Amino acid sequence: MIDSVAGRIRALGTAAGRIALTPLLVRSGIFLSSLVGLLLAYPAEVVAGQALGALVLVAALPAVAPRRFWPTFAALVTVGGWLLATDGYGRPIALWRLMAVAVALYLTHTLCALVAVLPYDAVVDPDLVVRWLTRAAGVLLATSVLGVLLLELARAGGDGTGRQAVTIVGLSIALGLTGLLAWLLRRR
Repeated sequence: MIDSVAGRIRALGTAAGRIALTPLLVRSGIFLSSLVGLLLAYPAEVVAGQALGALVLVAALPAVAPRRFWPTFAALVTVGGWLLATDGYGRPIALWRLMAVAVALYLTHTLCALVAVLPYDAVVDPDLVVRWLTRAAGVLLATSVLGVLLLELARAGGDGTGRQAVTIVGLSIALGLTGLLAWLLRRR
């Protein structure tokens, strides 16, 4: 048993010595985007207290194990913090904060997807990461524009009925995109 533990420690030391720069930078991006999302989602009263260490740990988990359930866990903790801030602490919903949390969640998600397929010792062409982030920026831009348009459509309702219409339009767009993606997948 001691030999097994010693062998694992030696293997861990060998693996740590082989870590390449690009996967390490992508994992750093995962940590930073997750931490930014958590800090923006939670109210300042919670972050200033003893919860900061726990939030840093939650942000580190997807960077350490992106193939596990930790990215989903970090996203759920972020959404829980948003709900706590808006419902529990009565913080008004600001568009900039909502967009920033959404961007941080998406960046965490997409960077976890990238690093999940990269071995820790992979030598990666920088163009791969640039193309990946460019595609992510396009998705974020389109989503932000659509979100602002839907928000303005909701405000046009004035008496609260616009929110119902925006919800239906948003769900219709989501269903349409899902159908389009399913059709494109079958077409291959």
